[in-house]
Amino acid sequence: MSPLASLTSIISSGVQTLEYAYSDHGVPFPSLDEPYCPGPLDNDAAVTATTHLIVAAAYQLIATVRLPIATIHDYAPSMYMSSALGLVTDVEVPDVLKDEPAGLHVDAIGAKVDVDPGKLARVLRYLATRHVFREVTPNVFANNRISSALVKNQPFQQLKAKKSINYDGATTAAIVGHMTDESQISNSFFIEYLRDAPKDVEAPFHLAFKTKLTLWEWYEEPSNRVRGRRFANVMAGDGERFPATIFIEGFEWSSLEAGSIVVDVGGGVGSVTLTLAKAFPQLKYIVQDLREVIDDQAQQYWEQKSPQSISDGTVVLQTHNFFKPQPVKDAVVYFLRGIIHNWTDAMSITILKHLRVAAGPSSKLVIFDMLMLYACPDPAGLPPPPYPLLANLGLPVGGFITSFDLHMLNMLNGQERTVNQFMALGEATGWKLEDVKPGALGVLVFSAV
Repeated sequence: MSPLASLTSIISSGVQTLEYAYSDHGVPFPSLDEPYCPGPLDNDAAVTATTHLIVAAAYQLIATVRLPIATIHDYAPSMYMSSALGLVTDVEVPDVLKDEPAGLHVDAIGAKVDVDPGKLARVLRYLATRHVFREVTPNVFANNRISSALVKNQPFQQLKAKKSINYDGATTAAIVGHMTDESQISNSFFIEYLRDAPKDVEAPFHLAFKTKLTLWEWYEEPSNRVRGRRFANVMAGDGERFPATIFIEGFEWSSLEAGSIVVDVGGGVGSVTLTLAKAFPQLKYIVQDLREVIDDQAQQYWEQKSPQSISDGTVVLQTHNFFKPQPVKDAVVYFLRGIIHNWTDAMSITILKHLRVAAGPSSKLVIFDMLMLYACPDPAGLPPPPYPLLANLGLPVGGFITSFDLHMLNMLNGQERTVNQFMALGEATGWKLEDVKPGALGVLVFSAV
């Protein structure tokens, strides 16, 4: 079968599989024109795998059939997508349209968000052409399945009155805000950083904002507190964005004795610990992060989500910098979620060495992090996807990971790592890799040696 025919077959059979799955659950497949509403199959593993195949094949089919120059003309100006998403999220256009299923004329939208209607129409039409928002009739726009995911948690008038809370509990909007603000500003120095390799510059972020501070220290500056609060919502949402099964099934928590100590190192507000504490309440958890996170955000998070866990001692919130010696000795498990990809090898080694010094002979280290996948067949022998798809499935899997890899480089000089690179970090710090579970978020289990 030719590559074109194979790609078409993957798409056709995948669509049929999706339709059968939704039919079996007695629900229609979601319409692109309707606002997003969580459904029973959103986190279904089989549906997700099928969706990945369809998307991978669709993008590869597009790249195959159209002229190369057309693809380049699509990719080169993609920064306007970031700018457009950043604008509508910042001024709360999705929130204005939340209760307007028939849509609003751009004059009315512009008046509410204080943006010139003529220019706003051009931005919204750009997005609607790419299936974000709908243009219902000329210059009348409405939310659709994609744009509705950007709606924030507070009423529109409250959002206008108090910008500092705009992103609280609104993970998707917070991600867009972060990516289209400090990340996009930093990205304008990406070429200079790689081409000229300026001395004593850690990342493009440092060139852009003329700072020697780490991103975390920069967020603590009074002028950046709103950005820092927004980023905290990104991190909190990360723990809730991935299926709970990744954290619950990634390690044999049920095999641990009651009262065993589990340390969530650099855990932010402790969103992953909340998932684990609900599933395994017999264990004891310590959530560690910097004082600003623990005092300003984590306390409030647990008061809202599970105050009983704090009052009965199931969860303890602790101030700790993981570049300092680990104060909790001989914990049964230390785990890090989305931490190691933020740092260079040298800094990662420092973090893992502190944990190894604190660990007991039977302690385990669990790392939840993305696994970098090759676009070519994996020498480790991972099963290949259907012909002729890229080994990392292209956009829906490899595309997401490689985007975050460049984001880590842009903001932190960090990186997403392959299994072999994680293994090397373990060998350099006294941890032996004993188990790997690939997935939307990889799980790596190490034992102390």
